[in-house]
Amino acid sequence: MNIIMLGPPGAGKGTQAKMMVDKLGIPQISTGDMLREAVREGTDLGRKAKEYMDAGKLVPDEVVIGIVKERLGQPDCDKGFILDGFPRTIPQAEALDKVLEELGRGVEYVINVAVPNEELITRLTGRRTCKQCGAMYHVVFNPPRKEGVCDKCGGELYQRDDDKEETIRQRLRVYEEQTAPLIEYYRGKGVLFDIDGTGSIGEIFEKIAKVLGA
Repeated sequence: MNIIMLGPPGAGKGTQAKMMVDKLGIPQISTGDMLREAVREGTDLGRKAKEYMDAGKLVPDEVVIGIVKERLGQPDCDKGFILDGFPRTIPQAEALDKVLEELGRGVEYVINVAVPNEELITRLTGRRTCKQCGAMYHVVFNPPRKEGVCDKCGGELYQRDDDKEETIRQRLRVYEEQTAPLIEYYRGKGVLFDIDGTGSIGEIFEKIAKVLGA
């Protein structure tokens, strides 16, 4: 089962994708996680990517497509995959179509998680990340037991540059301009399914599972 998760920053795509991994037994492929790992390791790609991410801009296509192509060719993707955070533009979607065609595959489901902008801003500005282990918290929805301290490893929690309000509003503008057109691209292919992304995590997952027949 080959699945793409669509939706604006903070829509909960990553959370839902992780739950789908457990349900379906196929890997989640998050370009965001891969890029952030490169940033943490301070690689050439990581330093280049960080400049774009901190400014709320998209990382260049050639960087992201190269990462995704290599990943889809790995054995654990043989039974399917969940793409989270890619494609983000029509050219990326067209490039993905070509990559999948080479692999003898195609996209079967595109799950579009829709959430109002103001709710997204509330969700994202409250996010806190552990500097040590990368665990995620939220000052309202999932606070740590002790403010500013990770429950898991005791590391310091911080607000990522791309979770600050000014950057978030820029990310949402970029999404509307460059990524939202993908909704119609995949609707035209007959593989798009719209999901209301408000409500509890469990409620949203039930909607997605129903679409997938899982």
